[in-house]
Order: sequence, then C-alpha cells, then structure tokens
Amino acid sequence: MERIDIHPTHTYDKFKLRRGRPFPFGATLVPGGVNFSIFSSYTKSCTLVLFKKRAPEPMVEIPFPDEFRIGNVFCMVVFDLDYENIEYGYRMDGPFNPKEGHWFDKSKILLDPYAKIIGGRDVWGIPANWNDIYQHRARLAFDDFDWEDDRPLEIPPEDQIIYEMHVRGFTRHISSGVKHPGTFAGIREKIPYLKELGVNCIELMPVYEFDEFENSRPKPESEELLLNYWGYSTVGFFAPKAGYATTGKFGMQVDELKALVKTLHKNGIEVFLDVVFNHTAEGNERGPTISFRGIDNKIYYMMTPDGYYYNFSGTGNTLNCNNPIVRNMVLDCLRYWASEYHIDGFRFDLASILGRDPWGAPLANPPLLELLAFDPILAKCKLIAEAWDAGGLYQVGSFPAFGRWAEWNGKYRDGIRKFLKGDPGRVGDMAQRLQGSPDLYAGAGRGPATSINFVTAHDGFTLTDLVSYNEKHNEVNCENNNDGCNDNDSWNCGAEGWTEDQEILTLRQRQMKNAIAMLMVSQGVPMILMGDEMGRSQCGNNNTYCHDNELNWLDWNLLELNANLFRFFKHCIAFRNAHPILRNQYHFRNVDYVGSGYADITWHGTQAWNADWSTHSRTLAFMLCGKHAKEGTVSDNYIYVAMNMHHRTHWFEIPGLRDSMKWHVFANTGVTPPEDIWQPGREPILENQSGLIIGDRSVVILVGK
Repeated sequence: MERIDIHPTHTYDKFKLRRGRPFPFGATLVPGGVNFSIFSSYTKSCTLVLFKKRAPEPMVEIPFPDEFRIGNVFCMVVFDLDYENIEYGYRMDGPFNPKEGHWFDKSKILLDPYAKIIGGRDVWGIPANWNDIYQHRARLAFDDFDWEDDRPLEIPPEDQIIYEMHVRGFTRHISSGVKHPGTFAGIREKIPYLKELGVNCIELMPVYEFDEFENSRPKPESEELLLNYWGYSTVGFFAPKAGYATTGKFGMQVDELKALVKTLHKNGIEVFLDVVFNHTAEGNERGPTISFRGIDNKIYYMMTPDGYYYNFSGTGNTLNCNNPIVRNMVLDCLRYWASEYHIDGFRFDLASILGRDPWGAPLANPPLLELLAFDPILAKCKLIAEAWDAGGLYQVGSFPAFGRWAEWNGKYRDGIRKFLKGDPGRVGDMAQRLQGSPDLYAGAGRGPATSINFVTAHDGFTLTDLVSYNEKHNEVNCENNNDGCNDNDSWNCGAEGWTEDQEILTLRQRQMKNAIAMLMVSQGVPMILMGDEMGRSQCGNNNTYCHDNELNWLDWNLLELNANLFRFFKHCIAFRNAHPILRNQYHFRNVDYVGSGYADITWHGTQAWNADWSTHSRTLAFMLCGKHAKEGTVSDNYIYVAMNMHHRTHWFEIPGLRDSMKWHVFANTGVTPPEDIWQPGREPILENQSGLIIGDRSVVILVGK
C-alpha cells in the first residue's frame, strides 16, 4: 500500500502541502516533494518564498499554517516542485525594536541559514543586480555524488605537513597553466606539484559562500575594485563558494569541491577548511539584512543591553556561539562538512570567541568547544584553534582543549622570527619552541602536535617579505597604511624592499632557508604558506585581504626563478618525512629511557654538551637520539641541528657518536647551492667529525648514521 505520509493535506494557490518534519533544518528532498524547516523564536509568522531559478519575482509565497509550527520551528512539505530549478527564501513577521534586539522586517526575503547551495554570486567578480529583491538565493543540493571508496585519511597529527592556500590565488595567475584557473578544479590540476613539494595536507582559506563585493570600492585614480578577496565574512555556512567553481554558473559547485577532496585523498593529501564562526557578513547596525538578523537577531548575535552588537571579531558583529541554538547550528554545519564532503579537519578563525558567553566573558568550560571535542561524528577530525580574538583574548597555551584541540602557535611564530633576526635573549625560548612548546602544553597533558608551528600565514608578511621589509607597506589598501599588524618582527637585511645588492639578496635567501630548516626540525605540526617555497612577495603588504590581483595570485614563474629555494623546501620536507624522531607524539623527557647512552634530546652550543643560555647568546644546537624515535617504538638516525644567528662565523664542536656511526651533512644554509642541501639518504660524510665552522646567520643539520 502507498504510504499515507506522502499525501498532501493542504493546498495553497495550486500548491499541495503537508505539515513537515522539524529536523533536519533547511530544505530536504522527501518522497514527492521538499521539506522546508526553519527556526525562529520571536517571529509571529513565517512565509516560504519560492522563485524559479534566477527569476526576478517570486512564483509564489506560501504562509506556514499555524498547525505547521512545532514549537518554534516552521516545517512544511511542498509537493511536486521542480526542485532542480527553484530557489527559496523566507519572510519573517515579528517585532522591529533594535533596542530590544529585534530586527524583523517582513518586506525582506531572508536566506535559509541551512542552505546547502547559494546562488546570486555564481561567477567570481561578475557584478550582481543590486536591484534584485533577493541577493543571496538558497537552492537545493542533491546527494548523488559517487565517492567510490573514499574516506577521510586520518593521518596522525604529528605526521602532518600543512600547506595553507587561497583557492583562487593558487591558480588564478596566467602562469599556472591550468585549464580552469582560480577554481577547485584548478587545484586538482596542481596535485602533482603538491606531491612533489611533499605536503600531505592543504588548509583552504574560507570556501563557505561569501560575497566578494562586500565593502567593495574603487581604488583612487583607478578602475580596479578592492574586493572581499580573503572571504572571512560568511554568507552561508553550509554552502561552498560558487565563484570558486568553474561549474558554479551551472550550480555544480558541490560536486566540483567533492571531486577535489576525493582526488586529493587518492593522492594521500588531507583537506582542512578555515572556518569562520565568529561573525557573519551582516556586519553591525548599518550592515545588510541577509539571514540571521531577520530570522532571530537576538538569538544569533551577542547584543549589548542597548541593542548594539558586541564586536569581538573586529568586523561589526559577533555570533552568539554559546547560545544552544547557535551552538547546534555550528555542530550541524561541521557534521555536514565532515560527512558529506569528507573534510579531514577544521581551523577556526578567532576561535577564542567560541569560548565567550553571550555577554562576552570568557567561559571556563565553553559548551561549544566541549561539544565539538566530544562529538562522535567529528571524533577523527582535527580541530585547530586560532587561539585569540580581536577583543584582546589571547589563549595560546591555555585554550580550552578538552584533550582534542590544537592551536595555531603564535608564540612559535614570534619566537622563531625574533631568533632569526638575531634578537638577544631568545635561546631559552627557542629551546621550548623547537620541542613543540612543552612550556605551553606539557603541563596540561597536551602533546607536541597541539602546536601548529608556522613562521608565516595568510595574515601577515610572506616569508620573502619577512626578510625584505622592516615595516608594513599597505598603502594600496587605501586605508592610509593603518590596517594590518605593526608588530611583524621582520628584518629587511639591509635595504627596504627591492634591491640589486647581491650581498643583501644572498642574506635574504639564507634567512628564508634558515626559517624553513628550523620549522621542519621542530616538534609539532609545521604549516607553510602558499608560495613561500618559491619566494612569493606581496610587496611588503601584510594585509592583502582586498586584492584580487597579482599581489595575491601565485606567480608560477617564481618556481624557475627561485629553483634553489624550492629545492631547499622540498628536501627539508622530505627530510622530516624520512625521520620519525622529528615527529614524536609525546614531549621529550630529556633523559635516556631506552638505554642508548644518550638522552632523547640534548642541548649544545659552540661547545658540545655546553649550551650558552645567556642573554647575549645567539647560538644554539641540539641533538636527537634516533633510538627514542616515536617514544622508542621505532629506530631512526641521530640528528644534530646547529643554529648560528650571530653576525659572526663560529666554530661548533660536535658531540661524538658511538657504534662506528659518522656524521653526514644534510643541510648547511651558509653554503652556496647546490651543496646547501642534499637529498635525504644521500648526505655526504662530514670531513671533520669533531666540529665545523658555521657561517654567520646559518643553520646546519647533520645526520648520524
């Protein structure tokens, strides 16, 4: 017999209806129709607005009957819809009283917060119809993608090497040579390059639907528009950015992104998403009403007693993440991306906001962070916090981790940069950073992989600019150089910006190699910024959020121009992958617990076994005993790393080895290429086994075998 629950019970203007199911929220295909479900606690009534795809006016507006409301959820099945060719939104009728936190306005058509596809910005950079009564249009997604046997890779965190990239910037430049530049498909074409580099995880800057025209403005005396290029301003949390898909104009962005993930997984590369749950694109009181503000403003945002928006994000509003409704939305969203897109991990922008209560005070045990940490669906996903926010809350080393959360280690970034440019009093701090920051994490029982180690990221200088500029140069952002961070811990090596001075250029190359060498021998999880491996520059701009141009696009010609730098990066990554002693799950104990005759890690200076911890010291060395690799469960070579950040050359005495082992030279940044680095496994023997001269501002890595 035919099921009774797929028959309509109501009609409205020839549309057949039935009371729907409250869960899941959003628009879901059901037998014979589409189930629409949306929550609002303060609205008096709700109307479903249906469009034919891209039509300027609705084809029908269907009020939810009172009997279709369950608690504070409006749910309705509409039968016989051409679901591939419709768009939908809602009108909410309720109080308009901003002082009380209510912004209801039934004249506005509102985007479903759970929309899986969003139209309206289908092709990147094509100006929208600003007279459209419904700018961002919810569409239905269809679960018909063939994943074959794909599943998340579950690479142990300590074995990861992360490559942070911008989807558009990675292949948009004409030199990329891809068929579909600036898209998910373009990244697929560059997978062989990622494999050659040696990374096993890419972290995508925001791919949730956003509006690149948000706050767009022309540059003075130019026709070029400054856009919302980075995308840290979410319109819809469940929908991939259509403008990042070459098939976005056909509404196929879901399949294109899934195809990218599947192909990356086949090649042993995980996919992380940079997610922004701290604010939305609706901004402050003067911002547009797109979705949340018109549906339940008082629920979704942190509000002052006078009805204004708390701004801990620095962008106008702050999501009320620890309200149970918002908390569940975040959980639903991440579950969706983990299950439907097979995403391996998430990096949370300004994650300290996720630990604030509705009035902005930091919580001791934030329920959202706990919920995500213990969720069964997210159990194998990596969770990474940017452990600070724009409101001044800085939690590196103290982020509420619940045994699950890793952190972008800002103290690692700052410590490496200061040591790199030769600041005094840095060797003690360096010892902590190189070990995976046990001073920050060991006391709380958190391992080295808690620390996401990085020298550069999208927010700040590139590696080339870090060694080429003393000051930021953000004038092209048209904000009078007031935007961006002033504390860059950078050093231009003797000239600000571009120079033909060969001595300065050589020093800059050496400093970049020093940075990647130190990063790759540090315990924890290394992350490198797109293009650093080939010397990409942003001309001293440390906040390129608004530039859709060659300032942000990766120029692939640099790969040939800076071939020696790329080779150094590639071999350093391969070296890390080859040596498990560099990828321990637990912190070093500074003792010999396997009977090798050496502690797991020992510290040295220009004299073996005698590190100089004084304020004026700018030299430091350490040795890792390979018998302690992976806590003694595997055997590895011995590794010795000597760092001379002094402006003078120094003789380093090297600790002796047992069992007829000899030291071999893997890298010496003070030597002219190609002898600055060797392919792992083919390192030449060190002529003088008792010591070597290390040049000024140089790093040497030896392998004992």
